[in-house]
Parts: sequence; C-alpha cells; structure tokens
Amino acid sequence: MAKSKGRPKQRGSRYQLEPQRKKKVKASPRWYGPLMLVLMGIGVVAIVWNYTRGDQASNTVLMGGLGVIAIGFFGVTFWK
Repeated sequence: MAKSKGRPKQRGSRYQLEPQRKKKVKASPRWYGPLMLVLMGIGVVAIVWNYTRGDQASNTVLMGGLGVIAIGFFGVTFWK
C-alpha cells in the first residue's frame, strides 16, 4: 500500500491557540489637554495684540501666533 505524503510542513510556524491581544492605548496625562488649550490661547492673544498695536503691527508676531496655534492643533491630534 502506498504511503500518503501528507501536508508539507512549514518551518517556524506554529498553531495559534488564541488570537493576539490588542495593545491598550495609554491615556494622555491630565495636563496635556489644558496645555494644548493654553498654547492655542497664547497664539490668539498674540495675534489680537499684534493688530491692536496700530502702526507697529508686524508679520513676525502674526506668524509666531499662527505657529503657536498650529502647534496646539497638532498636539490635540495626539490627545487620547
């Protein structure tokens, strides 16, 4: 009687008895959310202050304020 060849064995693979567990997402520290809000607030205050100075308004202060707001929004995207 002829012998059965059976299934080809794959090297390094094992049967998975239970599914892989999902990693728990770490929550952000309690100070992270308020810090992002403060950063965005500082940016808004810088822009308003720039335009209330009258003739002395500068693009540097405006870009700095917009940059701080952008950093705040970018940080909020990572808040969990």
